[in-house]
This record gives sequence, C-alpha cells and structure tokens, in this order.
Amino acid sequence: QVQLVESGGGSVQAGGSLRVSCAASGYIVSDGCMAWFRQAPGKEREGVGIIATYGSTKYADSVSGRFTISKDSAKNTLYLQMNSLKPDDTAMYYCAAKDMSPYPPCLQRPDSSEFNYWGRGTQVTVSS
Repeated sequence: QVQLVESGGGSVQAGGSLRVSCAASGYIVSDGCMAWFRQAPGKEREGVGIIATYGSTKYADSVSGRFTISKDSAKNTLYLQMNSLKPDDTAMYYCAAKDMSPYPPCLQRPDSSEFNYWGRGTQVTVSS
C-alpha cells in the first residue's frame, strides 16, 4: 500500500524560504514520476512542478526559478525547496505519485488526473 506523507509546512514572511518533504512508503521515490501540487482557498488545484525517474523536472511558470524539486533515494523522500516566497504561494501543498506499472509518460502528462497516489497535504502560509 502506497502512503505519501507531507511535512515541513509553516508560516514564513515574504521573501523567505521553506522546504517541504514527502516521505513515501510502498513506493520507490527514485524510480517514480512524482509531483507537487497546491490549492489555495477558493481556487482550483494547480501543478507546481514534476520530476521524472532520472531527475528531469518541469515547473509552473509562476514558480520557475524560485522552487526546486528533488529526490533523496536514501530517505525515499521527495522535497520541494521554495525560495523568494510570495503571499500568492500561500496554499495547501500536496505531493503525488504515478503508478509506474506500466511505465507512464511523466513530464509530458503533468495533469493531476494522471496521478494515482496523493498525500494529505501540508499548509504553507506566506505573509506580506
């Protein structure tokens, strides 16, 4: 059974940094297609960024150059490093993973409907 557990959210001032984590069980992070999504109150869920098996990444324009997704195979954990945070980044952040059998398209198919497993989220609040 796959479980994804996010942590590391919190409150930070604009311009600050935060790193959120997604610890996986029943899923090999290093082999997987995984992503971060976020949802702010009253808004639809949106993709933040996606990372493929070999580490290639793709980001939403709104976070490109500020956010970085990475994997730690030893800890079987996915990370989202967020720098230069803005109040508009305030949201619940979710990690998600695709079922890797059969091997799915990854970066080419970043829509949330393509992901099979989801965490419960961690709240990030950025104050001005």
